[in-house]
Amino acid sequence: MSDEGLTERLWSQRRESETTSCNAVMGEPSSTTSFCAHCERQVPSANFDLHAVHCKRNLERCNLCGEMVAKSRAEEHYDDVHAPIKCSLCEVAIERELLTLHQNEKCSQRMVACSFCDFPVAAIDLDAHADQCGNRTEMCVPCHKYVRLRERIAHDLHYHSGNEDDIGTSSRTHPPAQPLRDHGHGMASKSKLIVTFAVTGIAIIIGTFVLQRRSSN
Repeated sequence: MSDEGLTERLWSQRRESETTSCNAVMGEPSSTTSFCAHCERQVPSANFDLHAVHCKRNLERCNLCGEMVAKSRAEEHYDDVHAPIKCSLCEVAIERELLTLHQNEKCSQRMVACSFCDFPVAAIDLDAHADQCGNRTEMCVPCHKYVRLRERIAHDLHYHSGNEDDIGTSSRTHPPAQPLRDHGHGMASKSKLIVTFAVTGIAIIIGTFVLQRRSSN
């Protein structure tokens, strides 16, 4: 057996021994118990002296979660349970218990939908995208005027709030905080974007092929 294998085996046996020893010291529940101030547990009085010596010598309380862990495994416990981990999106070190909240609501690289076109954009780029996207115009059907997307709700309320038919034909569904683009229009924009990417990709491939042919000639 290699030195590494022997070391791992001895380490495993030691951990099993610590667990078995601790369980044996704790003993079976009894009507006569004493309180261990170190681990804050009730211990059978018959085993208390042995438990107290073993507990104080081998166990310590984690300052972060309060769990009693073997002193020899304190660092391993911290790494496994409490050590910050990197967010897979932005690579910022985050406390484990806050990772889900960070990725859903705080991460600068999380994808959020633009309130004007519904296109997914990284949160860090959303303001710049919305500034441009919200300045685009579309025609208001009832009054035949072009209105900026960011001003559409105010326009409808000011000019068409008294006519439910007008509102039905000119307004789209908006949340209280931000206007949302019509999904049909959003799908059209996405389709145009996909076509643009496809054409660009084909042009790059053709250009590369031509350059290679010229180089070979």
